[in-house]
Amino acid sequence: MLHTGTATALIVYFWRDWWDLARGVLGFGANQEVNDARLAFVLIVIATIPAVIAGFVLEKFVRGLFASPLVAASFLVVNGLLLMLGERLRALGSRPLATLTARDALIIGLWQCTALIPGISRSGATIVGALLRGIDHEGSARFSFLIATPVIIGATVLEVPKLLHEQVASGVFALSAMAAVVAGVTAWLSTWFLMRYFRDHNEWALNPFAYYCIFFGLGALVVLVLT
Repeated sequence: MLHTGTATALIVYFWRDWWDLARGVLGFGANQEVNDARLAFVLIVIATIPAVIAGFVLEKFVRGLFASPLVAASFLVVNGLLLMLGERLRALGSRPLATLTARDALIIGLWQCTALIPGISRSGATIVGALLRGIDHEGSARFSFLIATPVIIGATVLEVPKLLHEQVASGVFALSAMAAVVAGVTAWLSTWFLMRYFRDHNEWALNPFAYYCIFFGLGALVVLVLT
């Protein structure tokens, strides 16, 4: 339900992108618009495939191996360091998202797979992957959010068969529906803020998030070790 709320928010926020993609894939519009839309659709598919394969094959293994508070806190620190390195190692200059290639999309998709490890941010990893390919912050964030949608929807669909075989206690569905609405509103507001933030802070946009992850990751490690 939380995934449904988040995916809905992303679809609503980027509705123009998805509308243009749908029209282009179906062949509506000028030839150039159709070609651009179909290329964008292919790039999203290419970037999504690695996470789908890795999630299907490795999800249970990775969750079982790494899903502990101590490891999650450790990888939160790693995530912060990853964000800092991404800012410092990103390619010189900035390319617009329109210059993205199939190779770029595949590499960004491979970065997305690291989010299977608890503590690693999916959006952070994909933005870093795009920055290392020379895409600017705003374009990196846009593509990261676009490829999040099919992944989140896929994760939601995978849970549906499990729910059909579960006994859900009275009131749980209503509570989870409320949580989905809250998740959707929060996701929309977060996306609205981040897209403007990345547009206006192209030189150091990831640094505050890196400091946050490192600070709270280290703080969590101290608490976990001492208690």
